[in-house]
Amino acid sequence: MNVSLRVNGESYTLDVAPNTLLVSVLREHLGLTGTHVGCDTSQCGACTIHVDGRAVKSCAILAVQVQDAEVLTIEGLGSVDELHPMQQAFRDCHGLQCGFCTPGMIMQAVDLVSQAETFDADAIRQGMEGNLCRCTGYQNIVAAVTEGAAALKAKSGET
Repeated sequence: MNVSLRVNGESYTLDVAPNTLLVSVLREHLGLTGTHVGCDTSQCGACTIHVDGRAVKSCAILAVQVQDAEVLTIEGLGSVDELHPMQQAFRDCHGLQCGFCTPGMIMQAVDLVSQAETFDADAIRQGMEGNLCRCTGYQNIVAAVTEGAAALKAKSGET
């Protein structure tokens, strides 16, 4: 079965089995291994990406469901030379330890910031609750999302 989609700004048409998960297409067909598979049950959030501008868990969606969609992975968010403000905030605030959950955390945080009006610790914790980290106590992650939200707000010219 053919599926056409745009991933990180590039168009692809792929021949996949109807039951192929989007995370498998990203990792195995396109070599985008920044999207991690953690639990295979959509509980951990390590596979979080954006589809048409919204965060989704790519292990819980079939590739055929994103026909003609715009997909953004961690690889398309920023670059080594110019990190996205949320990536920079996670780096600056050490919002990671082993790094396994970090791509999904960042993708969820970017979506959260684009939708939320307040960024206090409780709102951030609630907005990030579908993304699990086994290494941290979440303090640095909350600090990173707070800093990333402020940087994105400043970049967009909001006060």
